[in-house]
Amino acid sequence: MAFRALQIRRPGQAARWLARGLVAAAVTASLGWGGMLYAANQSVQGAVKKEDAGFDGDAPNAILIEATSGSVLFEKNADELRAPSSMMKMMTAEVVFNAIKKGDIKLTDEYRISENAWRRGGAPSGGSTMFAAINSKVSVDDLLHGAIIQSGNDACIALAEGLAGNERIFATDFMTKRARELGLAKSTFGNSNGLPDPANKMTVREIGMLARHIILSYPDFYKLFGEKEFTWNKIRQPNRNPLLNALEGADGLKTGYTKEGGYGMAGSAVQNGTRLIVVINGMEDAEDRATEAKKMLEWGFRNFETRTLIAAEQQVGYAKVFGGESRSVKLVAKTPVKVMVHKNGSDKLIARIVYSGPVRAPIEAGQKVGVVRVWRSGSIAVETPVYAAEAVGTGSTVRRAIDGASELVIGMFRAGAEKL
Repeated sequence: MAFRALQIRRPGQAARWLARGLVAAAVTASLGWGGMLYAANQSVQGAVKKEDAGFDGDAPNAILIEATSGSVLFEKNADELRAPSSMMKMMTAEVVFNAIKKGDIKLTDEYRISENAWRRGGAPSGGSTMFAAINSKVSVDDLLHGAIIQSGNDACIALAEGLAGNERIFATDFMTKRARELGLAKSTFGNSNGLPDPANKMTVREIGMLARHIILSYPDFYKLFGEKEFTWNKIRQPNRNPLLNALEGADGLKTGYTKEGGYGMAGSAVQNGTRLIVVINGMEDAEDRATEAKKMLEWGFRNFETRTLIAAEQQVGYAKVFGGESRSVKLVAKTPVKVMVHKNGSDKLIARIVYSGPVRAPIEAGQKVGVVRVWRSGSIAVETPVYAAEAVGTGSTVRRAIDGASELVIGMFRAGAEKL
């Protein structure tokens, strides 16, 4: 298989270059072929069989992801901002997980249940609650159980007040800051629990990204999402996730409902060593929500399997070098590049190396240069960083002058092409 080495100078420029025909024609390759043909200025494509139809679902917003690679198997309006409802509690949980991991807080630390937490999120609120008593002190460990298993609004408010002093600061400073660190560029938060607030907005894609991060980064904490019940204040409550008892291998994550967002769910399951993550939102009925999530996961497990496109440390292409001893640098992926493909027939795949270049020398071995991005049937299926396989020193004065002149000419050509 071959890869197009594509240089990106500004966001969105790649699409414009493609539209103007400034890339070479693609070549076809079979997914069953184990080798990797190394070449520049080409892409990988294969035929799509008619029987390999996509998922036919009813959710207004949906996405299905393979957890290990991040490969997207299906998406529908995945980037539309919508009220995430109680699925937003996953962001609160991640902030707490991260604080524990960094040593800022401990599971044994205790936070007081304020009147605000009790009145707005506890028994008087009439919403989902862990029934924590007013003015009682509850450990971070128990508050996490209450927030995740029982979807306790009081538990989330107590965690927010304990970490930040008040819930609004926690939402704007802690949750938003952490979301941006995780690459969640669109998500905004007005509180800690997803109760109606105009600022509470997330896409199903970013909810899926968050779920994947939690699963991969906090395997011990993730087990909380699969616990089927929790008792607090002598009140036993079941986990609200219907998948836990309805689908083999289901072990998370979170349901949600508000009038603004409708019924939503982030779910995950493992079958035959493959973990899938589903996120849906905007459903009109709780039972339909559970049915849709289960149906989508079953479709994914039934129709897809993982294939390795690029082995770890395998040369995948090269990047152009500016002012170096060499005109180019070889690129490798440190981890295998894997993608989920249909079990029957071939998928249409396009893979490209995307980097900002030419890369200025000197270049260190192991330096991150860009990413290899794989599209399946027009949607990005997986993206993996690529690194310099070797060091490239600074070239002679003559070489730098020649490269400078060459870039000047190319820049003038591109500027002219922009006006076409």
